[in-house]
Amino acid sequence: MTTVTYSVPNISCMHCVHTIQTEVSDVAGVKSVKADKDTRLVEVVFDAPASEEKIKDMLATINYPVAA
Repeated sequence: MTTVTYSVPNISCMHCVHTIQTEVSDVAGVKSVKADKDTRLVEVVFDAPASEEKIKDMLATINYPVAA
């Protein structure tokens, strides 16, 4: 199991948190997603077939791209 934490500057409210947690949870292999509106961090725990690339792609697709 892999845990990654991303900085996502577009998080501004609880709706953002809910959207991120709902959509990223739908990526196959993702076990848990925790988004925080105060720190603007997203922690994702996953196994294959999920990958960092797939998770980052999903975040970008839903307009919450990971900070460079």
